[in-house]
Amino acid sequence: MKHYILGLLTITLISCNQTPSIDSMIVSGQVKGLKKGTLYLQHIPDSTLVTIDSIEIDGSGNFKFDTKIESPEVFYLYLNKKDNNDINDRITFFGEPGNIQIDTKWNTFDSDPVIKGTSTNDTFMEYTEMMSRFNIQDMMVMEKAVKASNDNNQVVLDSLQKAADKNALRRYLFVLNFALNNSDSYVAPYVTLNDAANANVKFLDSIYNKLTPEVATSKYGKQLYKFIKELKSKN
Repeated sequence: MKHYILGLLTITLISCNQTPSIDSMIVSGQVKGLKKGTLYLQHIPDSTLVTIDSIEIDGSGNFKFDTKIESPEVFYLYLNKKDNNDINDRITFFGEPGNIQIDTKWNTFDSDPVIKGTSTNDTFMEYTEMMSRFNIQDMMVMEKAVKASNDNNQVVLDSLQKAADKNALRRYLFVLNFALNNSDSYVAPYVTLNDAANANVKFLDSIYNKLTPEVATSKYGKQLYKFIKELKSKN
């Protein structure tokens, strides 16, 4: 009995010292109309795009990836349709542990995918939809600027420059406010690093200090902390 109890105690101590198991993320769905091609699941662990897994599509557009994930982060679903064209072939989504379903069509692969199963991605999509409005506004200003430049109309060019500056400021403020108002989302530190890294360190500090503990200790939360620390060391 004494040896049995000691054995159980040893097993308990060993299990307590083991690293917690990493959760699994299952990404499945269908690319309607796709008969042949290769689908890749990718992410950026540090600074380089890396392929995690791939699957050959032959006759059916159904797919399924099962990968380990330590923290919610941005993933990419890249489709090589073997048409020698990389444009419009990559879906960006925020992945997290659990089941994620992505349904789309081969000819409009990245333009209108339906993504279910990740609340973090819902927040991410809300953000990207608003950012796309700023981008459209920039494109409209640019088109008008090209015409005004061809016409040598400096008055219009000056007016368009003011419009561009105003749109840039609105975009900048939107990013900061979005991060502050979504401090419980893993999206907050990600968008801060990607779209507001040049903000005053005081604003970055405010965003980081408002993050929930879970978000602050996530992949992008840690990256934001490191980034702020490096900025402060330079001042």
